[in-house]
Amino acid sequence: MAGALASFALVVGLLTLTPGLDTALILRTAVLGRRRQAWGVVLGIQTGTLIWGTASAAGISVLLTASRLGYEALRWTGVCYLLWTGARMLRSRHQQPDPEHPEEEGTGGGWWAGWRRGTLTNLLNPKVGVFYVAVLPPFIPAGAPHLAAGVLLTSVHVAEGLLWSAVLIAFARTLRTRLRRPSVRRLLDRATGVAVLGFGAKLALAD
Repeated sequence: MAGALASFALVVGLLTLTPGLDTALILRTAVLGRRRQAWGVVLGIQTGTLIWGTASAAGISVLLTASRLGYEALRWTGVCYLLWTGARMLRSRHQQPDPEHPEEEGTGGGWWAGWRRGTLTNLLNPKVGVFYVAVLPPFIPAGAPHLAAGVLLTSVHVAEGLLWSAVLIAFARTLRTRLRRPSVRRLLDRATGVAVLGFGAKLALAD
């Protein structure tokens, strides 16, 4: 099991370091000064990862590969959600921050809103489920309890995601004082919104 954990940690570690939608959402939220909401996004993403990994270990997410209709329904739900999220970012407006309460500026719903966004973004991406269906089973040692081993391996992915997210949030915090102007923040929202729309379009066009 130790060897399986080490090998799986290497594979998902490379995946974690690859920039993607999760990275864009975490950086955008943290740079805007929404530290609590950024951690909500992080924990939401990892909640989705844990759910996908557990479902795969239990054999539930195999239905995604067996049912074309189920996969397509989830895929188009994810596409609509990403397009809606990206459009909202493009339309967002930022006011001049309050110097006396910098942490309260632009809370946008706080921790719960971030957790909800992170969870939905992860769960509505069927490619995460397909990834776990394809990658997780080969790492489970023969004779090991399938569900328990799958959850343990997924927890490695979650732990690496939390560590990398902490680095991203710390990096974003160092840039925050330089990005307090509303014009710069609007530009950040535009860039992230376009990126999210791009991920939505990519998911829509994917086979």
